[in-house]
Amino acid sequence: PHRTELYEDPPAGCWPIVYSPDYNITFMGLEKLHPFDAGKWGKVINFLKEEKLIADDLIVQAREASEEDLLVVHTRRYLNKLKWSFVVATITEIPPVAFLPNFVVQRKVLRPLRTQTGGTIMAGKLAVERGWAINVGGGFHHCCSDKGGGFCAYADITLAIKFLFERIPGVSKATIIDLDAHQGNGHERDFLDDPRVYILDAYNRYIYPGDGFAKRAIKRRVELEWGTEDTEYLQKVQTHVEGALNEFKPDILVYNAGTDILDGDPLGGLAISPQGIVKRDELVFRAARRRHIPVLMVTSGGYQKRTARIIADSILNLHSLGLLPGALPAALAQGP
Repeated sequence: PHRTELYEDPPAGCWPIVYSPDYNITFMGLEKLHPFDAGKWGKVINFLKEEKLIADDLIVQAREASEEDLLVVHTRRYLNKLKWSFVVATITEIPPVAFLPNFVVQRKVLRPLRTQTGGTIMAGKLAVERGWAINVGGGFHHCCSDKGGGFCAYADITLAIKFLFERIPGVSKATIIDLDAHQGNGHERDFLDDPRVYILDAYNRYIYPGDGFAKRAIKRRVELEWGTEDTEYLQKVQTHVEGALNEFKPDILVYNAGTDILDGDPLGGLAISPQGIVKRDELVFRAARRRHIPVLMVTSGGYQKRTARIIADSILNLHSLGLLPGALPAALAQGP
């Protein structure tokens, strides 16, 4: 494997929570043209700091994935395509990006996404070492080796898994549990014929991307109806997560924890309450912890202003239940 900065050890005492202020996309208000809250990642961290759960010096600082890092999965041809602003405009679904000089697009749009991608790769190694890790960004599950789409320019989930397979002895099988409201067609295309990777995907069957070819990679397909609510949703998640982990024992579980299942989300079309999302994350972590499977969580989609608060509440809940072992609240970690 090539030399990478993404697998260097973080300072001792850091929690396996990965973030960088560089995640947040702000540029002349252009980010407001997409329903995505392009500052939600920073808001999650701020809520966790307000609750005294973490402090800056306890967070693992994400690093930007280099071109060499990205080439572990992506074709050079695809990465070269991102040097055309109109291609990036199509992928991010922000049309005016097409008219910006590409150096601006690289710095203001793609660098934040490359840093989040680096964060997911870093969190993969931390999850194996610590039993769990959360990248406060990432989850770009519509991007595969040679094609982006749906706001996803880099295949961070595929990259994290391939890095682990190449670099960490004893990691040879992975399960992806994708609970974003959309089908995760990117990682599905990347792992279509790879018996080392088991995919469970629960999504609204009527919305983007409807990728029939990619569906062949899904080992457990949970297709949801418009307006699915908590009771039915949580019962299905519980049944299929338990079933998936009984069927295939992975060395790492990558959990794509999209919050676009929230009631009122303009793109998700489901009707899950904030409490339902917190409970869903708890179900996944409980199932993994019971079986001693390391979990890497990424935050993925979520298109309402209140999703940042829900993600923070979910992490606080996981901590209060002891599902994030080895994690002391910042207030205690810093001593009196």
